[in-house]
Amino acid sequence: MAQASIDPRAAVDPTATLGEEVHVGPFCVVGAGASIGARTRLESHVVVDGSVTLGPDNVVAPFASLGGPPQDLKYKGEPTKVVIGAGNHIKEYVTINRGTVGGGGVTRIGDGCLIMAYVHIAHDCQVGSRIIFANGATLAGHVEVGDDATVGLFCGVHQFTRIAKHAFIGGYSPVSQDALPWIITVGNRDAESHGINSIGLKRKGYPQETIDAIKTCYRTLFRSKMLLPDAIAKVEAELGHVPEVRYFLDFVQSSKRGVIR
Repeated sequence: MAQASIDPRAAVDPTATLGEEVHVGPFCVVGAGASIGARTRLESHVVVDGSVTLGPDNVVAPFASLGGPPQDLKYKGEPTKVVIGAGNHIKEYVTINRGTVGGGGVTRIGDGCLIMAYVHIAHDCQVGSRIIFANGATLAGHVEVGDDATVGLFCGVHQFTRIAKHAFIGGYSPVSQDALPWIITVGNRDAESHGINSIGLKRKGYPQETIDAIKTCYRTLFRSKMLLPDAIAKVEAELGHVPEVRYFLDFVQSSKRGVIR
């Protein structure tokens, strides 16, 4: 079993746990109790607070800061944490803050995400897998992001907002309500939905009949002149057996902030 490689200029607390073949580059700081999974690379100047669990096969670029205290005036130093999965690429100057007691205590990120430079993920965010965050995207506290979503350049996402799985948020878009699944959402003052992301769906291998069902669901709910409860009932009756449509309807019906139309 290959041991971790630690540059002599790094500072690693003796209580931190480092998996096999972990690389800790020059001037990194790994705090007390931190856990770094096998083959993860901290390139240089990375700060990993002791409250962080970082899974295997991650790559963290210079000057990223993981597990710092939440930017929440209610936080009084309680023991909270960050949990990050496997195979993520976390680029330069990314900040990921640990949770708060009031928000469940854990900021969580899944697997296989690309988190580009200057992204901020605030306290208690629950982020899924295979998500792309473009440069400067910012999540306020308690945001939920579903699997396979894309959050564009310099997007600002309001606290307690949900971004559905497979949502596509265009650059510079403020997101203050829930962003719909498989839909292109964009607007540099007030974000609006602009129909389904047909190209993205095809690239991900969705069959045409599923794409058509999602398109019909969206148009019935938000482009017809029907009242929303009536539109939901119509879609449920006609397409409720399609899993993607079922998820779409459940997402809309469970929204507390309203969805971006």
